[in-house]
Amino acid sequence: MTLWGGRFSGSTDERMKRFNDSFSFDWRLYAVDIQGSGAYASALQRAGLLTEDEQQAIHAGLEQILSEFAEDRFAAHPTDEDIHTAIERRLTELIGPAAGKLHTGRSRNDQVAVDLCLWLLESIQRTHDHLAELQAALIDQAETHISLIMPGYTHLQPAQPVLFSHWIMSYFWMFQRDQARLHDCARRASVCPLGSGALAGNPFPIDREALAADLGMSAVTPNSIDAVSNRDHIVEFLFCAALIGTHLSRLAEDLILFSSPGYRFLQLDEAYTTGSSLMPQKRNPDSLELTRGKSGRLIGNLVGLLTVLKGLPSTYNKDLQEDKDPLFDAVDTLNMTLPVVTGVIETMLPNGEAMNAALDTSLLATDIADYLVEHGVPFRDAHHVVGRLVMQAEQKQVPLASLSLGDFQAESPVFASDVEDSFSFERAISRKNVPGGTATEAVNHQITSAKERLADHQGSARSSSE
Repeated sequence: MTLWGGRFSGSTDERMKRFNDSFSFDWRLYAVDIQGSGAYASALQRAGLLTEDEQQAIHAGLEQILSEFAEDRFAAHPTDEDIHTAIERRLTELIGPAAGKLHTGRSRNDQVAVDLCLWLLESIQRTHDHLAELQAALIDQAETHISLIMPGYTHLQPAQPVLFSHWIMSYFWMFQRDQARLHDCARRASVCPLGSGALAGNPFPIDREALAADLGMSAVTPNSIDAVSNRDHIVEFLFCAALIGTHLSRLAEDLILFSSPGYRFLQLDEAYTTGSSLMPQKRNPDSLELTRGKSGRLIGNLVGLLTVLKGLPSTYNKDLQEDKDPLFDAVDTLNMTLPVVTGVIETMLPNGEAMNAALDTSLLATDIADYLVEHGVPFRDAHHVVGRLVMQAEQKQVPLASLSLGDFQAESPVFASDVEDSFSFERAISRKNVPGGTATEAVNHQITSAKERLADHQGSARSSSE
């Protein structure tokens, strides 16, 4: 029996039924739907709308249904239009007419709205945890290989020397911003819409603040019309997921490049590579290529839901049923991708010899310009002087450091024999000892700060689970 068929005399076309039903995917909300129903039963009892015996019967029935789902014993019926219908139908089978009182003052509109909030809050916490594991792996690689020097690139062109640890920590901070965005999203998802009814509010004296507290939520929605149609928190999460995917894709691209034969800066573990069906010598970075590809999927989920929402009139519309597929898919994609990337980071082996072989003294051109600046030459003039020296070295087909002192002094009399001290990669690294710089001391400060951020996350995760 449907929850809405009283005013209909005919039956629903079978094609329309399949088109309308959502149980095939929204069954995943079973735990939070039962959680919300249990809290609502308590609210009804406090308002004098359920007896204590009825409330206890509802709670006992809901607990049994929860165990049936958890143990994969729940028997769905063809008439189960959605997860809400299925649970109410089963509850009626278990406890009888008292189940029919559970929907007093409640609409599926505010019911699904709170279900999605609760499910999203749990999913955000899992995403937080997966990101923290990846961040810990990045820190571990940075600490283990703190002193390795590699070429840094802009426009994929060799630019300046940097520490490998500095490069890999750059991704920690991208993911840390993702953590902050998820935290903000959770704060807005923790506003309880239950008690809003279909659109006009609840006609019974439901204590909405107590209901929100029972559900572990921080506040109640101030407007029932907005509450039943608000999906901003889902859009926000999809944006967070899309940006996490973008950061993962950038990391994957760097790792693909740096592990390729042209670089050999890294060796990926066999556990995260695959072979070729034709070419026996191949070891392909498929884990990273799939990661790069998944970013497009995550971006598509965000754009898809925004497109659904953009033309909707106010309050609930059935179009909103389309919010679940992109949300579920984004969560599944992150839950699968983040641990794989963490495994790649944990098991990869940096190749210091290849990094050292790629260090060309042209990477120190800016340090030579800095030498002139330290001797009173304006930087723009110093830049032109060193540019001419670089061109001269290219014409002679020799490294910049191989030019003679006479060659240097022909471009600027400021140069003296101590200019050769500037041709040191270690010196170039150590000179960048400012907050956020690539000097070893600065990177160690980064790592200390990063560990503090992770400890804060772990502490807040423990608090929320207690």
